[in-house]
Formats: sequence, structure tokens, C-alpha cells
Amino acid sequence: MQRVYDFFRRHPTWVDSFWAVVLLMACAAWLIVDDRVSHPAKLVGIPISFALAAVVALRRRAPERMLLVAVATGLAQLAFDVEVNPGNLAFLAIIYTCASNGARWSSRLALTAGLAAAPLAMLRWPPESADSTIWTTTLQTFFLAVIFALSWVIGDRLRTRRAYYAELEERAARLHREREAQSKAAVAAERARIARELHDVVAHNVSVMVVQADGAAYVLDAAPDQAKQALNTISTTGRQALAEMRRLLGLLRAGDDAGGEYVPQPGVDQLADLIDQVRGAGLPVRFEVAGDARPLSSGVELTAYRIVQEALTNVRKHGGDGASASVLLGFGESALDLLIEDDGRGAVREQYAQGGRDGLGQGLIGMRERIGMIGGTLDAGPRPGGGFRISAVLPLKTGR
Repeated sequence: MQRVYDFFRRHPTWVDSFWAVVLLMACAAWLIVDDRVSHPAKLVGIPISFALAAVVALRRRAPERMLLVAVATGLAQLAFDVEVNPGNLAFLAIIYTCASNGARWSSRLALTAGLAAAPLAMLRWPPESADSTIWTTTLQTFFLAVIFALSWVIGDRLRTRRAYYAELEERAARLHREREAQSKAAVAAERARIARELHDVVAHNVSVMVVQADGAAYVLDAAPDQAKQALNTISTTGRQALAEMRRLLGLLRAGDDAGGEYVPQPGVDQLADLIDQVRGAGLPVRFEVAGDARPLSSGVELTAYRIVQEALTNVRKHGGDGASASVLLGFGESALDLLIEDDGRGAVREQYAQGGRDGLGQGLIGMRERIGMIGGTLDAGPRPGGGFRISAVLPLKTGR
């Protein structure tokens, strides 16, 4: 039974054609049985009946055209004196269809024609009963007009409900697209955050390990004690890298109840240890702190640490032999100022302006992203007289 119902829903013209045949049979019975219909009226009634049947059959396929056919048929009935008959039920069907599915002009025309049909019919074929009065005729006209009006109202209500459901579906689809976009943006932001952390951890620690390994290989035979110290530095740096990686993996597993203890986020207090590590790797660094230290938010703490870490890593990578660096940390009233300078070779413009190729310059991109997230500013570029200069201003917030 459900298959039959689905079939008829997919082929509405077949259903309308069935009712058109039923209507045509009713018109045929009216023409044959009703003796009051004159012979000329019967001859004109045949094409009128077929026209009204066609209106019913094609009302959903071409509602505007069928409305015009129905109006023309009604005028022909008035002109050729073909009285009201069963075929006139087609007017109700086409008024409903135009109100629910047709163009707006056809809906208005259908309502106007329906309201005018009853008075015109009563004027053309007034009741012949002796009991009929002006009041009964007016009452009959009123009820006939109400029937046509109800047909239009039902169709218009269906149009309104259909438009309302379409709007709900469109809104749901729009919300779904917005949720997908927000989800993709959140995923992209999380990937960028993890990429920044991995870059900062891996680039810095591996850089230190490479420098120490090269130094150990160079003095292995001539100065075994220095080689041993370099190997110890490599071991310590490797453990720190593993601890940082373990912390990142802990963040990725958050929510899985994996348990375990992870290294806290590094901050300004750890800058002295970071600079000692860099000095031990062979890069002279001058470190100064200006102003009164105060509690900072975790975001500012981590951002400041990562900026200094990345800047010193870049000095080791691009500064060349004999380069030195200076780090100035200034606590102002409303901002934390960072100034990192070196006297090395610096970097080509492609790397600090556009990110470079094959991952070069990604640290500066990460700096800009970090500072942008907390509302700070970054200025990075060549230093007058040679070398490179990084200046950052981080807004201060009360630490937690």
C-alpha cells in the first residue's frame, strides 16, 4: 500500500487525470439525464466539459494556463447559456491550485474570479422557484462565494506553510554549514597551535643538540672533558625535549582520562635557564630585566618564553660564527616589552616577510600568530648596522 501511495505522490498528474475522467463522466450524465438543458446548450456543453476536465488533469503541471482556460470556459458558459453543472467543480480545484502553487498574479486572479463567479451565475440563471426572494438569492450567492473563497484560503495557507517549512529547512542547512565552518576553523586553529608548539620545542632543542654534537665531535680527541660536557648538554636537552613532547601529547589526549603528570607551561621565570642553555651551546647572550616583575597570565608567560626561545634559535641558525645576542625584558605599566637583537648575518627578507620555503621562517609566523592571539604587536626585521631585531609588546594581564 505504501508503494502505491509513493507512486501516486511521484506522479500527481495521473491522480488528477483520474479525477478529470470522473468529472467528465459526471458532465456526460448531466447532459444526457437533465431534460432542462436545451439542444444548443448540450452541443456547447460538450467542449466546455472537455475543457474543464483538462483543467483538472493539468492543474498542477500548468496552473497559470489552466486558470486562463477556466476563466475563458466560464465566460463561454455565460455567453452560450450553459447552466451550472458538475464540471464547474473544476473552478474550485484550479482556484486552490493557483493559491497554493501558482504565481502570485494567478493567485490574485483566481480569488477575484472565484468571488465574481457566484454573483454572475445568479444574475445569469436566477432561481426559478416561487419561494425565492431577493434575500434567499442573496444568501445563496453569499454561500457560493464563501465556498470559492475557502478554496482559495486553504490553498494560500498551504503555500504559507510550505514557505515556512522551506525557510526552516534553509535555516537548518545554514546553521549546519556554519557549524561545519566553525568546526573546521577550530580544527585549523588547534592544528596551528600544536604546530607552533612542536616547532618551538623541536627547533630549539634539536638546534642545541646539533651544535653540541658538532662541538663534541670536534674536540673528542683533543679535549675529552669538553666532549663529555657537550654530551651531557645533549642528554639534558634531549630530556627537556622529551618532557615538552610529553606535555604536548598530554594535551592531545585531554579528555581520554589518560592520567599522568606533564611538565608545566614554561614562562618568564624559566628565561634565565633558557639563556644559560643557549650560552652553554656557544652563543653569547646578554640578558637584562627592567621594571618590577609582576604576575602574568599563562598566555603572556608562554608567549614571551616562546618568542625569546625562537629568536635565539634563529640567531644560532642564521647569525653565523661569532654572533652574539641581547635580550631585554621590560615590565611596563600595561605591557611587557621584549627586545631581542643580534649582530649576526640576519635573515633574507623572504624568510621574515613571507615565511620562506621548505618551512624556513615558520618560527616568525608562529610568533605573529601567538602575539595576535593575546592582542600584542610584533616588529621583526634587519637591525641597523647588521644583524636582526625582534621587538614585541605583550599586554599585561593578572595571572591566575
